[in-house]
Amino acid sequence: MDEQHATRRAQEIIRQATDGMVPKPTLKQVGPGPVGPCLADDDATASGRKQVGLTYQLTDVPGSEAKRLLRHVRDAWVKKGYTFISRDADWSVPFPKFFMRTPTDDFWMNGIIGPTNKEAGEGIVAISVTSPCFAETAQTPSGANPAAHRTPPGTTDAERRALGHSSRIYEALGVPYQEQAGDGVSRVEDGADVLTHHTWSTVPLSKEARRGAMRRGRDSLSGAGWDVRALSLENDEEMIVARHHVDGSLARVAASANGSVRVAVTAVDDEGFRPA
Repeated sequence: MDEQHATRRAQEIIRQATDGMVPKPTLKQVGPGPVGPCLADDDATASGRKQVGLTYQLTDVPGSEAKRLLRHVRDAWVKKGYTFISRDADWSVPFPKFFMRTPTDDFWMNGIIGPTNKEAGEGIVAISVTSPCFAETAQTPSGANPAAHRTPPGTTDAERRALGHSSRIYEALGVPYQEQAGDGVSRVEDGADVLTHHTWSTVPLSKEARRGAMRRGRDSLSGAGWDVRALSLENDEEMIVARHHVDGSLARVAASANGSVRVAVTAVDDEGFRPA
């Protein structure tokens, strides 16, 4: 993921939503520039990560057509296999809204109607697309995101996959990272395969916060199409084990003895890669 790829993908998702609309609206871009700091990072200035966000108003159409146009957006994204983050819009209200995501690459979208004439129930549709965060400058694993550094030349595809999956899990957990002994990337031989491991930990958390982080991690992995299992551990704790449906990577997310959440992601190097 980089700025160019994120921008192209966000524009594609917008086009998917608006193709074939009748009456055909004019797309008016609103808001700040499309590239901004990563909102998931505790200190976006320190992490250097960016994300792309595009918002358009659908203008030059009658306000009475807003709900029909918004339903077109919803139907187009559902047809593409995109999923709701919570639930579908309440279409019985005058100005509905909904929130969705792309399960394969985790772009987040929403569609809303802003009222222009409340009494008449007329409004204007706005649709937004936000990319995942991506590294813009060189980082170290001790930054805000354990996988936010740009990999050096010669980095294997397996390492990129492991770091990419780690980054998504970090964003899903929603708690700060804290470097511990043994964190980082390692490679080991396992028979004919060469495995790349990336391990990292969160800060120590209260039991309630730890359960919340584990729940968000489990939901994010399931929503992204991983095959997920939740295993019960001692002291009423939980461990999540998951396998990626495309590249076969494995992830383990578990509560550790010091109260932190420990994450381990394993990817198979290209020579031993076996699609799921």
